[in-house]
Amino acid sequence: MQVYKNKWFHRWAAREGLGDQTLLAAVKEMEDGLIDANLGGYVVKKRVALPGHGKRGSTRSLVVYQQNNKAFFVYGFAKNERANISDKELKALKLLATQLLGYTNPALVKAIKAGELIEVKEDG
Repeated sequence: MQVYKNKWFHRWAAREGLGDQTLLAAVKEMEDGLIDANLGGYVVKKRVALPGHGKRGSTRSLVVYQQNNKAFFVYGFAKNERANISDKELKALKLLATQLLGYTNPALVKAIKAGELIEVKEDG
């Protein structure tokens, strides 16, 4: 399973204190079938607990996710900041999902080198 985060999500997660280990644990839960909401078009909503907090009052992550293939953390928000995303935002995320999941390995390498994507690693 390849796991990535986009530049915006990387900055947001750092501010929130969400490290790569927490993100990888969330992907493991998704692989085990624990998805909070399947929004369609390979976009899922996943609750991710902040360090020292439970999932209920923590953050929500929107992930482009294809089981046994790739996961891209693309957007996150605190539950107390916003309830959900708009239909227009969801439509844009579904288009983004199609693009991200269509990336070839050379395209992924190019996006990483450009700083648009960051690979989420065990030691990261």
